Amino acid sequence: MNPYKKMKLRVLLAALCAWSFSIAFAQDKNAFVMTVAGEGVTLEEFENIFKKNNRDSIITQQALDEYMELFINFKLKVKEARDLKLDTVAKFKEELRGYRDQLARPYLTDGELLTEMVKEAYQRKQTEVRAMHILVKCEPMASSQDTLRAYSRIMALRERILAGEDFATVAKGKEGSEDPSAKDNGGDLGYFTAFQMVYQFEDAAYQTPVGQVSMPVRTKFGYHILKIIDKRPAQGEMLAAHIMVKAKPEADGEANALAKINEIHQKLASGEETFENLASKYSEDGSSAKKGGELPWFGTGNMVLEFEEAAFALKNNGEFSRPFKTSFGWHIVKRLDYKPVPSFEFMEKELKSKVSKDGRSEKTKKSFVEKLKKEYKYTINEKVLNALAAKADTNAYNGVLKVKKKLAKKILVTIDGKNYAAQTFLNYFSKRNGIKTTQTPAEYVNAQVQKFGEALLLEYEDGKLEAKHAAFRLLMKEYREGILLFELTDQKVWNKAVKDSVGLMEYYEKNKMKFMWPERLDVVIYTCVNDEMAIAARKMIAEGRDKSAIAAELNKESQLNLQVEHGVFSREDRDILGQIDWKKGLSKNLYIDGQVILVDVIDILPAAPKRLEEAKGLITSDYQTYLEQEWIKTLRAKYPVQVDKAILHSIH
Repeated sequence: MNPYKKMKLRVLLAALCAWSFSIAFAQDKNAFVMTVAGEGVTLEEFENIFKKNNRDSIITQQALDEYMELFINFKLKVKEARDLKLDTVAKFKEELRGYRDQLARPYLTDGELLTEMVKEAYQRKQTEVRAMHILVKCEPMASSQDTLRAYSRIMALRERILAGEDFATVAKGKEGSEDPSAKDNGGDLGYFTAFQMVYQFEDAAYQTPVGQVSMPVRTKFGYHILKIIDKRPAQGEMLAAHIMVKAKPEADGEANALAKINEIHQKLASGEETFENLASKYSEDGSSAKKGGELPWFGTGNMVLEFEEAAFALKNNGEFSRPFKTSFGWHIVKRLDYKPVPSFEFMEKELKSKVSKDGRSEKTKKSFVEKLKKEYKYTINEKVLNALAAKADTNAYNGVLKVKKKLAKKILVTIDGKNYAAQTFLNYFSKRNGIKTTQTPAEYVNAQVQKFGEALLLEYEDGKLEAKHAAFRLLMKEYREGILLFELTDQKVWNKAVKDSVGLMEYYEKNKMKFMWPERLDVVIYTCVNDEMAIAARKMIAEGRDKSAIAAELNKESQLNLQVEHGVFSREDRDILGQIDWKKGLSKNLYIDGQVILVDVIDILPAAPKRLEEAKGLITSDYQTYLEQEWIKTLRAKYPVQVDKAILHSIH
């Protein structure tokens, strides 16, 4: 990553740190602590940024004054960028909009419910559930008739089980479960924990007592009923290795596989060979065999049930199992390491991320929307809605709904006293085409009006975020100004220094004495394995033999006899140069780490300026610093700045 890209990342990441910051205002938060060309900067803004970047520092007048100087430079650059109208460029607007969408998300959900669901998820992580299920498929956008049909069918299956029929038999039977795996497992899903099933399914599993059959639960797949077989404490995670032998398809393949795995086990038990060696030689799991059989960390639900049971039955690191069989073949598993479920503090960030991405997020969003409906007195005009639905035919699935202008002008949605006509919905609806659903046209239009109204509600709330949340307002300002700062600094400093070859050369010529090589030696360093090789090397050097020829001669029997390095080095580059006399010719023998080293000094190079090509990165960086300093001088002369020291020093 180039340096100015890194700078941009730092600017934006710094802004992100403001998320949880709580501002303590010393005075009126709207008082101006400074002005730039007559434009005021509030105490609220300065204090927010100062405290965020000086969290662990003692606040002194000197610290405030020093930071203010940096802040002035920042604000001058932003002022210049605005005067150049960089904030009107499409690229800027698009980038800022993208950041805003991300930053707004936490404000458009039910934060209290989110916290509760994170805690709920952690509590569920402590327990694993084993359940059986039966599925009757039903599309998310199914018609009310299809939905009722699916619900009636799943209820009929439940009644059969409650009447005494075996759950697995019903799941496997004709007109039973529509989950294809039920034919093999009778609906048994094994053990699972939080986030391993869709949320609605998981919720039903944890809510239903052991031995009971749940009421139907709806997911995106359809309707399910669950029978809870067991609940147990979470097993945690294990790092393990295994040896696997597959049964060949011939008649005696199973017997041969069993005999082979037993022979391997005997070698392990006797200590004849290590587990890792045996896995490398005999395991037929190619991906793990080359790593001594080692598998990635796994927990409940990541392996087939038989493998999990054998692995978690091992109680000590280094312990290995007896041979056991799974659908993949015969195995021996060895426990390498184990870790229990981590603490809540350790998992909280990960859990919050997962909660925001699975079905729980819909729950928090729905709760938030319901709160907004009350706050903004949200209403849908049912008469207008029904009139729109009545006009729907199959063309509605392609976003076509033909209504008269009189109906289109009628109020459909009201939010906070603001009215939205049916035409607004029709514009939204026309973009939704090619939809596949078994809903009737009227049902489809009704559902889309509900979605449209909620989308309007969230959009309305989104527009109020800056006014309702000071932290968000300040954060957005930081992002806005951070992007402007980056773009203009890129033009004036970073990119300019890289592309302005003439200016860079002029700067180098004026400042070349700042970029010096120290005194250096042009040397050939001979590292010999012993005295015998050092004597032979010294003799060949005296004869004037080329270093490559010397190496070729002495390394005929072993490439370790002699190592040769030729280069120009300073004392700092090679410690060995501090142990020889700086004069031309061959040094004495130096004994280091059991080797004999000879240094042949070819030339002594005095201190001299580095050529531009030799230190271009360092010189370019220095040139960038120079350009920025000159630019700031120009900005300070162009824009008058006033600081109210009394307000500044009131910060504590």
